[in-house]
Amino acid sequence: MKNNTINKKEIEKFSKIAEEWWNPEGKFKPLHKFNPIRISYLKENIIKTFKLENKKTPLKDLKILDIGCGGGLLSEPMCRLGAKVTGIDASDKNIKVAKLHSKKNNLKIDYFCSSPEKFKIKDKFDVILNMEIVEHVEDVSLFLKSCTELLKKNGIMFVATLNKTLKSYIFAIVGAEYILRWLPIGTHEWEKFVKPDELTSILEKNKLKLDRIDGMNFNVLTNEWSVGKDKSVNYIAKFIKN
Repeated sequence: MKNNTINKKEIEKFSKIAEEWWNPEGKFKPLHKFNPIRISYLKENIIKTFKLENKKTPLKDLKILDIGCGGGLLSEPMCRLGAKVTGIDASDKNIKVAKLHSKKNNLKIDYFCSSPEKFKIKDKFDVILNMEIVEHVEDVSLFLKSCTELLKKNGIMFVATLNKTLKSYIFAIVGAEYILRWLPIGTHEWEKFVKPDELTSILEKNKLKLDRIDGMNFNVLTNEWSVGKDKSVNYIAKFIKN
């Protein structure tokens, strides 16, 4: 039995381009384009679940853990919305970039180089973000089990990933990496994509109940992302811990 979810090859891949995290025209350009829709989705769903007031800092005092935080593209907006944010990533380079950027922007975010199974905490989190990370880990079941152990009872976990379909292979790999060159070739491995029912099944075994699942759809003509019904390529799921 493995006791480690770190995929060294994946970590090296992202460490090599760590300096690019905050360049909206760089290697993470698709993520910068994708980010606003993710932020509004998370914000709306967190406010609704915890019955928060939709003011300037609606997430005030909520403890959020951003797993696989990269350079902090989600950690920073969550912090600006008032949350107490902790970001973890298995790449030391990513964490250095994230720390530097948050310091420059006077944002208090706790960053640690760690994977969830090695991350030791005193208090559990209200919200866990698992955004575009499960398709890069070594052992999905162990990874998700470790994540759920860091979540409070009645807490929320968001998981955004790629569905394992022929369409996702054509769009996310052939289209995005080889034809449009939006992403470096080799960013994704189709074998690592996770079907929604597989994800739900793993999390149900760990006392998490699926609350909602939505597609994240890209419109090539308008060059924009939106939340929709089509879950055949990108999807985001919200789970609540029983």
